[in-house]
Amino acid sequence: MGRVRSALFRPWTAGVLMVAVVGGAFGLYWFQPWKLWQDETVQEALPEVTAAASTPPAGAPSGTAAAPSPAGPTTLASGEMISHEHATSGTVRFVRLADGSHVVRLEGLDTSNGPDLHVWLTDAPVKEGRAGWHVFDDGQYVSLGKLKGNKGSQNYTVPEDVDPSRYTSVTIWCDRFDVSFGAAELARV
Repeated sequence: MGRVRSALFRPWTAGVLMVAVVGGAFGLYWFQPWKLWQDETVQEALPEVTAAASTPPAGAPSGTAAAPSPAGPTTLASGEMISHEHATSGTVRFVRLADGSHVVRLEGLDTSNGPDLHVWLTDAPVKEGRAGWHVFDDGQYVSLGKLKGNKGSQNYTVPEDVDPSRYTSVTIWCDRFDVSFGAAELARV
């Protein structure tokens, strides 16, 4: 019994145990496997024109009719999500809002949760299977922010300085592992 105890408390045994504990903790942090069982559902409505858009222009005489409100949101392009690293489904719409701004809208999204997921607008072609997992960071892309939820319908604002005609696809991108969870090719409507 004394030999077993002394063997357990040798410096190298303690070092190996320490490395195993630190390695296990780092692995849990890096992969975050618990997220595979945690769903985050986000249901957002498509943004609409605010009431301020229908007020008369400043300095107009009283009784002047307000300018007509611009047309509502217009879908410029859309596509269906395909699966890459994880099973992914849903519809992507590239929408011009009444005020001229743009959003990428994910509708009926259903994918796995994971660490460091982002929505990217890209110029990469959408490829089926493993061939499409890593192509989206090869060309030009714009990160529209962290994925709000792995399920539901949500909006992502496109920065004003982005030329929508330069981008042809949207991906749910895992920055931690440089891999696409799923993507959609945008077909002009």
